[in-house]
Amino acid sequence: MDAVIKKLMPQSAYMEKPVTDRPSEAEVEAAVRTLLRWTGDNPNREGLIDTPKRVAKAFREMFGGYDMCPAEELGRTFEEVAGYDDLVIVKDIQFHSHCEHHMVPIIGKAHVGYLPDGKVVGLSKIARVVDIFAHRLQTQEALTAQIAGVIQDVLNPRGVAVMIEAEHMCMAMRGIRKQGSTTLTSTFTGVFKDTPEEQVRFVTMVRGGRA
Repeated sequence: MDAVIKKLMPQSAYMEKPVTDRPSEAEVEAAVRTLLRWTGDNPNREGLIDTPKRVAKAFREMFGGYDMCPAEELGRTFEEVAGYDDLVIVKDIQFHSHCEHHMVPIIGKAHVGYLPDGKVVGLSKIARVVDIFAHRLQTQEALTAQIAGVIQDVLNPRGVAVMIEAEHMCMAMRGIRKQGSTTLTSTFTGVFKDTPEEQVRFVTMVRGGRA
C-alpha cells in the first residue's frame, strides 16, 4: 500500500484559538460610523449609509483566521508514502494579511518546506495553515514563525523551513511611501536550523535553481 491515512489529535500550543472580548455587530457598525466622521465625511450621505455593514462583513471575512485552528488542519496525515522521506516544498502560496500596527494590507507569498519523519500532510493543508494565520492581524516576522511552529509541533518533522516575501501597504501608502519594496523573512527549525547546506538547498529550490 502506497499510503496509510491517519487522523491525529494534534497536541500543539496552536490548538487554542485566540480569546477576544468580541463586540456585537451593532457596536462594530457604530465604531465605523465614528471613524467615518473622524475622516471629515458624513456617514449619513447616500454613498456611506451601508458602509458600516459592509465593513463589518468584510472584517469578518478578512479576520476569519481567529475562528479557525491551524493545528487541526494538519491532523490528517499520510504514512508509508512509498518510503518518501526527502524535502517537501509548497512554494508561491499567495496570501494577504493586515499589519497589526496600522491595519493596512500585507500582500505576499509564502514558501514552506519540511523534511518528513514518517508522516506527510496533504499539500493543500500547508496552504490552509498559511491562510489561517494570514487572516489575523500580523507582523511578517510573527507570521513566518507561526507557520513554522505549528508544522513542527503537529507533524514533528526533521525540520521546517519557511520563507515569506511581501509588500507592506503601511510602507507604500503612508510614512515613507516606498511602493514596490519587498520584505523577506525566513525561519528554520530542526535539520534546517542546524545544517546550512539544507538551508541553501531549500532556498535554491524555492528560487528555481538560483541560490
